[in-house]
Amino acid sequence: MSLPPGFITLVLTRGFGGAGANGRTGKEWKKLLPYLQSRLGSDCNICESLTSGPSHAIDITREAIREGADAVIAVGGDGTLHEVVNGFFWDGKPVANWNTEAVHSTALGLIPLGTGSDFARTLGWKNDPREAIDRIARGVRSRIDVGVISREGSHYFINVADIHLSAKAGFYASRYKKFGNLCYVIGALQAFIGHHNQDLRIKVNEGEWQTLSQVTALCVGNAKYFGGGMKITPNADPQSGSFEVVILQDFKWYDFILKLHKLYNGTHLSLNNVTSRNVYTIEVDEISGSGNIFIQSDGEHLGFLPRKLSILPGAIEMIC
Repeated sequence: MSLPPGFITLVLTRGFGGAGANGRTGKEWKKLLPYLQSRLGSDCNICESLTSGPSHAIDITREAIREGADAVIAVGGDGTLHEVVNGFFWDGKPVANWNTEAVHSTALGLIPLGTGSDFARTLGWKNDPREAIDRIARGVRSRIDVGVISREGSHYFINVADIHLSAKAGFYASRYKKFGNLCYVIGALQAFIGHHNQDLRIKVNEGEWQTLSQVTALCVGNAKYFGGGMKITPNADPQSGSFEVVILQDFKWYDFILKLHKLYNGTHLSLNNVTSRNVYTIEVDEISGSGNIFIQSDGEHLGFLPRKLSILPGAIEMIC
């Protein structure tokens, strides 16, 4: 079905004002907006919302949902999508339309623009904004899963959450975004300086605690890709109702270099020191008590262990 008459909110990051990518992103969007307007028709009102800083997209999304938006469209990369997804929730619960008699819930949409979109790769979408606009105009909705990370409060993710080396690499990679997808490789190499594999303990599906020795990275995938195209959780499916958890153990710095191609093409599960399992919940804690085991989700630094991660099946309607 197509989007019902009403309004949609487009969430755009600050770069769309002209500063991002030497102004190229903003110029490209100005050319695309008339095409979006023509595809949606005159009955659909478009509200453009430009973020003013970190987390602003969360507030924009919540306000749009409460006011009854038919859809909130993230225009940009995975960072914008991540904030918009978090805007669908507040105080541990889904945000609701103020109008309790509303027929349609607010849908999530994505127009990949500027940087690449790892989540779009999972769904087999090209990094093509015109194709995305056509998809939004068709308005077909499908329920997708969302991950929630809890400790003191809740944080949501749609793609991949990861722990230890990969999370530390993501923390450093954010400093090298001008290098494009290479920023993650640079960040990973920097993260290896002074890195030590650590024993961790995990509790899966509310079971018993178990110890994992010499963990290099632990990745919890709602989707398949992170780090600019690395197929880290190759069997993850955001409509499966479960996570894929991939654990890398006892990797050395040279293993990372020699096996990097396997991490990118998703064949690393065949390695002896890599394991995979499907879970609904997983709690992760360190054993050493160092307090410096990084965790991130969708490339966003969240701090340090311990954390509990749970799947929320079919939590959001997405325009697919």
